[in-house]
Amino acid sequence: MYNVRKGKMQLPVNRWTRRQVILCGTCLIVSSVKDSLTGKMHVLPLIGGKVEEVKKHQHCLAFSSSGPQSQTYYICFDTFTEYLRWLRQVSKVASQRISSVDLSCCSLEHLPANLFYSQDLTHLNLKQNFLRQNPSPPTARGLSELQRFTKLKSLNLSNNHLGDFPLAVCNIPTLTELNVSCNALRAVPAAVGVMHNLQTFLLDGNFLQSLPAELENMHQLSYLGLSFNEFTDIPEVLEKLTAVDKLCMSGNCMETLRLQALRKMPHIKHVDLRLNIIKKLIADEVDFLQHVTQLDLRDNKLGDLDAMIFNNIEVLHCERNQLVTLNICGYFLKALYASSNELVQLDVYPVPNYLFYMDVSRNCLENVPEWVCESRKLEVLDIGHNQICELPARLFCNSSLRKLLAGHNQLTSLPERLERTSVEVLDVQHNQLLELPPNLLMKADSLRFLNASANKLETLPAATLSEETSSILQELYLTNNNLTDKCVPLLTGHPHLKILHMAYNRLQSFPASKMAKLEELEEVDISGNKLKAIPTTIMNCRRMHTVIAHSNCIEVFPEVMQLPEIKCVDLSCNELSEVTLPENLPPKLQELDLTGNPRLALDHKTLELLNNIRCFKIDQPSAGDASGAPAVWSHGYTEASGVKNKLCVAALSVNNFCDNREALYGVFDGDRNVEVPYLLQCTMSDILAEELQKTKNEEEYMVNTFVVMQRKLGTAGQKLGGAAVLCHIKHDPVDPGGSFTLTSANVGKCQTVLCRNGKPLPLSRSYVMSCEEELRRIKQHKAIITEDGKPRTSPRPGPCYPSEQRCLLHPACLSSAFQRQLSSATFSSAFSDNGLDSDDEEPIEGVFSNGSRVEVEVDIHCGRAKDRDKQQHLLQVPAEASDEGIVISANEDEPGLPRKADFASMGTIGRRRANGSVAPQERSHNVIEVATEAPLRKPGGYFAAPAQPDPEDQFIIPPELEEEVKEIMKHHQQQQPPAQLPLQPPRQCPADPLPDYCDTPL
Repeated sequence: MYNVRKGKMQLPVNRWTRRQVILCGTCLIVSSVKDSLTGKMHVLPLIGGKVEEVKKHQHCLAFSSSGPQSQTYYICFDTFTEYLRWLRQVSKVASQRISSVDLSCCSLEHLPANLFYSQDLTHLNLKQNFLRQNPSPPTARGLSELQRFTKLKSLNLSNNHLGDFPLAVCNIPTLTELNVSCNALRAVPAAVGVMHNLQTFLLDGNFLQSLPAELENMHQLSYLGLSFNEFTDIPEVLEKLTAVDKLCMSGNCMETLRLQALRKMPHIKHVDLRLNIIKKLIADEVDFLQHVTQLDLRDNKLGDLDAMIFNNIEVLHCERNQLVTLNICGYFLKALYASSNELVQLDVYPVPNYLFYMDVSRNCLENVPEWVCESRKLEVLDIGHNQICELPARLFCNSSLRKLLAGHNQLTSLPERLERTSVEVLDVQHNQLLELPPNLLMKADSLRFLNASANKLETLPAATLSEETSSILQELYLTNNNLTDKCVPLLTGHPHLKILHMAYNRLQSFPASKMAKLEELEEVDISGNKLKAIPTTIMNCRRMHTVIAHSNCIEVFPEVMQLPEIKCVDLSCNELSEVTLPENLPPKLQELDLTGNPRLALDHKTLELLNNIRCFKIDQPSAGDASGAPAVWSHGYTEASGVKNKLCVAALSVNNFCDNREALYGVFDGDRNVEVPYLLQCTMSDILAEELQKTKNEEEYMVNTFVVMQRKLGTAGQKLGGAAVLCHIKHDPVDPGGSFTLTSANVGKCQTVLCRNGKPLPLSRSYVMSCEEELRRIKQHKAIITEDGKPRTSPRPGPCYPSEQRCLLHPACLSSAFQRQLSSATFSSAFSDNGLDSDDEEPIEGVFSNGSRVEVEVDIHCGRAKDRDKQQHLLQVPAEASDEGIVISANEDEPGLPRKADFASMGTIGRRRANGSVAPQERSHNVIEVATEAPLRKPGGYFAAPAQPDPEDQFIIPPELEEEVKEIMKHHQQQQPPAQLPLQPPRQCPADPLPDYCDTPL
């Protein structure tokens, strides 16, 4: 805290005030103080400024920013030591010169005057703004001023509103990197040919159909980005750009690939033609294309592919086409990716001796080619989701094979020849195996992961014939088989076992002596059996963090509360009558589920102790109407899989929403964050209830609920994001005594499925990029999709898609309803008041103010299902059918999405599986749903703080000051009353090619 005075020293109106001053990075933070530490923070940039001694006052320094509109702060220090320390440190900062400026996501409509204070810039980032070629008013600085930077090397103008190519950049001779992606450009001028030093030129995400011939003068150009434009053929000028070795033309409009064009470009080694509409390759008398080593033809329309012409091919991507046959030259082939096609024939000649990765999953193959056994370097083989009945007898004899993924086929047996096998990961789930090879676990001494779930196994092979064992098996998944108690003793041959899933088998007991030997066990799932107890020797498993044993006949509460690492305990749907607890709960316990134990009675003291657990579930009395009638709707068990031992999925289940005849269900998935799912779980029902009252249009109340929720999430929703699905069941307002209406809405990769007569009836669609309609929408808005299938640009708002599916729901009062009582909470974002305090005049130009406005953009898909022909469905669906219900799911396995093969993502490795499900662990979301860098359209200057700070911002708080600054902001936000501002209508841009934005400020 120092005495501070701002403005000119000669003016008598400026007086000294006690304020807090912090030197943060290259800026000076001055906090006006009111009521302790509350008030407005001013940030004074010091680079290029100056610090001077003030002789009229003792221990006084004057800090000034640079530029014609510079501001000055006078600060009096308490001691001479502090005075010297500040003088020395600030002098170093002020002597610096700006060489790199990042003004991305700053809502700029024109170039701020402060930008030109230093013309020594070498790197300038202006991406994600609202810059136009001719800004208004005419006096504003436009892009023509950029040529004043005579030393500029890197310029990023991507994701703006240019419309036309900025000719001024052609007059910057030092430029080596230029990014004008996503600017609705329709042509590149011939003047670009004068940029002789340009090495990287990014033109992705525009409307280009051709390139000027003058581009050939860029002799140093080594990378040219042409993805997601409207090219129908390969531009001829690329023949002259001999330094370019990669053809980047994904997401264009090519229907035919003429190999003659590639023959004229011997410098091109990597060809990227993903996401075009290529239907055929035309050879045009071309013998071989020896220079192409990597070919990417993913997501096209190819029916067959003869790639023998690429005789030096090393990596081939052809996923998600319509291939029936595939021929490849194997001389130098290292990796083959051909999943999600219709392959019935795969020919590789000669035998690929360098092949180490092969993915032909999700095809129609009936057998595995014999040459696979001869491929000496093959490490990963993925043949899952085919129609394979038998594997080659010598497959396991391939000493290089490390990972075999053969799940979801029709295998009845596995090869028994296991000499020299080095397999570490074996996935054979969802087949028809009656047994595993007798010597599998003895010969495969490198095996550490085995998934044989969803087969017909009745026994397990032994790991050893003696007491000594060399097994290093760590993860064993045997869910949904016919295993009995005879298999349990064989588990002791795997002392290093960490994860054991034996759910939905025929186990009646688990001997205590056998459990005692599995000391390294960390997760066990024995749900869906007929166990009456969990052995007390589970206490020997000191590393145990997850115990899932629901849907058994357990009568005695196990000793799991004595385990020091325990995190999740699921004992729902058993026959517990009491709970035995230690004096103190385990320190890491996060979830305890005791629902579905009708005889369980807990006293007040036990309940009070258990309520300290973050997620504690127990049956509550069924809530009905005033007369005591039960709720019409009920729900069963909610299951979810997590990522890296972290449960990131939350469920909402309200059987008596609004009144006892309505219901609301939802699933919220945060992928790898838990904050957003829990926030949605606590608040979504309240918001929906409010929107039901406010929204007059029946078709819009669910969409409005998602928009309002996203706005209330504020920064959490912007930065973390999540997927969500809601399912609301209510009476038809036109016919309150008749059938029910179900309305479902989803954001991201979540779905609602109605189970009718044992068959799934989708009520919502998963809008992912493998969906033709969603892909078309994404390409229309010029979103750039990276090679790993992720969108790289901020999304535009998408439409709502009404569902044509109709259904009639027959509610029934079930005898036992498992209801989760949700805590009610209301969230509102903190709003900053940028008003002035009593000591301040007008806002200082060129100084940050701590605003917190954000813009949100979401893509909501809402479907409404209603039955108008009641008699027809009443005849088709018996009211007493027990297999009817609604399934709301998140992160279902999407066959069309590219993914990296990893044994941890196969089978039942969802670390927090709730009921032994054998569904694969969820994939990362592959859909545009939340804008992470969406700028707010507002007048801004060089020092206007971005609404959402970019991770690369240069504004860094030193560690020793971090808590202090947080405290200042906390006090400041507590003083500001929350406010609700209305949604702004979509902004209509006069320029036709520019897509509309939807600005939704808080």
